[in-house]
Amino acid sequence: MKEVESHFNQLADFMSMSTKPPVVLVFAGNDPSGGAGLAADILTLASLGCHALPVVTAITVQDTAGVQEFMAVEPDWLEDQARQVLEDMRVDAIKVGMIGSVENLTVIAEIASDYPDIPLILDPVLASGRGDALAEEALIQAMRELLLPHTFLVTPNSVEARHLASDDPDEQEDLPLDVAAARLIECGCEYALITGTHENTPQVVNTLYTQMGRGASAAWTRLPGSYHGSGCTLASAVAGLIASGADVATAVKEAQEYTWQALSKGFRPGMGQFIPDRMFWARPAENEDEDKPE
Repeated sequence: MKEVESHFNQLADFMSMSTKPPVVLVFAGNDPSGGAGLAADILTLASLGCHALPVVTAITVQDTAGVQEFMAVEPDWLEDQARQVLEDMRVDAIKVGMIGSVENLTVIAEIASDYPDIPLILDPVLASGRGDALAEEALIQAMRELLLPHTFLVTPNSVEARHLASDDPDEQEDLPLDVAAARLIECGCEYALITGTHENTPQVVNTLYTQMGRGASAAWTRLPGSYHGSGCTLASAVAGLIASGADVATAVKEAQEYTWQALSKGFRPGMGQFIPDRMFWARPAENEDEDKPE
């Protein structure tokens, strides 16, 4: 518990750089299970001392096991939600998760173009944790062409990175992650943080790539069980820390630490995946959940 307290004392140093909570605009779908999507983003950002501006991109029917169906919000409604708050207050970072449609992506890209000084963190949600498709090929292509050029940092897992970097299914399977990262950065983003949960390695290795190539890597103990909303948690944590004034290297390092802690304290409220406990630091140390993965 002392290590966790020390970790959050360090995070508090970033928060103290501002007299108000950092403000993060979030584009994401609504997940009624609370495990992923806007609920995950809001909880993560609140846990890190930020104020979230949630813009709904899609409504989903899902539980902790998977997504049954979803409906994208009309692009005019999406644009009005975002521009209303952008014109009302200063936004320190933008986080993009599930987009829902090519039309919605076009709107988000236009907004990002209008606010180039706000760092945009993209979590390219292509499928649910169970593998339910949440983005068609046209949307993925539009992501490459329209949104990555306005992206400060993209946070795909290894499967998403390969899919984003190539439209050839045969190539995707064996595409080296260094090559995938280079292609993503060639599309226009400044940084790519590729996570290794889906790789066949003893530890989960996450690597930050820059325009100069491979940067820092971090190896994490591979936790048992399957988690709902881990990608949302990581990307939102990075966005919150960057909004708070941290540099990229520090934000990526601290966001991974926060996410791993949240996953390690995960709980299983339903019959599907575990959900990260984004408020783990507020729980008594001796309060162990009997449903934790073994």
